[in-house]
Amino acid sequence: MSVTQPAAERVRVTAEPDWYESAGISLGVRVGNLVFTSGQAPIDAHGVTVGTGDFETQARQALANLSTVLTNAGSSLTDVVKATVFVTDIAQQDIFARLRAEHFPDKPHLAESFVEVSSLADPEWMIEIEAIGLVR
Repeated sequence: MSVTQPAAERVRVTAEPDWYESAGISLGVRVGNLVFTSGQAPIDAHGVTVGTGDFETQARQALANLSTVLTNAGSSLTDVVKATVFVTDIAQQDIFARLRAEHFPDKPHLAESFVEVSSLADPEWMIEIEAIGLVR
């Protein structure tokens, strides 16, 4: 026996201005009660890198961008169930752990992968964060 259900509609998540429009990607995509974000970088709303050389400033900006995308999709940081954090220096893990506790304090804790990469899309970026969140 098989059950056929109609495919859930994919809805593009945007912001004004949409800092990823020029790259041809969505800030996020909402499917049913889930939102999948693109990796959020340490850039302002106009795509300009902030906090060059300062991991904490860059991480706070990436988290602020993540929050905006989730909110625009009807979700929030509180509703994140899985995050993937890409960093160019794994030694920054303690700083990010403090920021994670500040931004994701609720239990159960979110599932997370914290991965060091050799480079991100812009050589000035030290961090990029993507997430999956619930829409309640």
